[in-house]
Amino acid sequence: MKQVLVVLGFLMLGQLGFAQDAPKEFKVVTIVESIVPGGLGRSRIIETKSEADIENSTTERTSGTDSKQGKVKRKDLKADELSETKLLNFYSLTGINFQNIASNDALIAAKVNELSQAGWKLIFMTSGVESNAGAQDGEGIFITRLMFNK
Repeated sequence: MKQVLVVLGFLMLGQLGFAQDAPKEFKVVTIVESIVPGGLGRSRIIETKSEADIENSTTERTSGTDSKQGKVKRKDLKADELSETKLLNFYSLTGINFQNIASNDALIAAKVNELSQAGWKLIFMTSGVESNAGAQDGEGIFITRLMFNK
């Protein structure tokens, strides 16, 4: 009898563990900060408000060279509903602007706090820079992606 109770106890604990692994919802927020002198670039926090249809965007290959991606229309991939939070550019006419960077930090923190209060948890962050390396064009972007779940 003791063995049966012990086994039932472990089964109940196992079920509690599964209950905690409920399906999660994920959200990606993208931060684009312009690296263009003179305030000519556009910097934003972008958050989509619409769902993507992954099934209609994905095709299967039957052989290595047989792609049906040409049948997927770019206009069907675009999200219609999004929020944009304006940010300041890294550079002003005189060069790098530290006040702009601090202001962007405050806005980004406010966005993360807003999502946190709504139940979202920041689980991953990645960033990168795109620029014309070696050229004196002074153009590029600094992009950061924040992944949340709840």
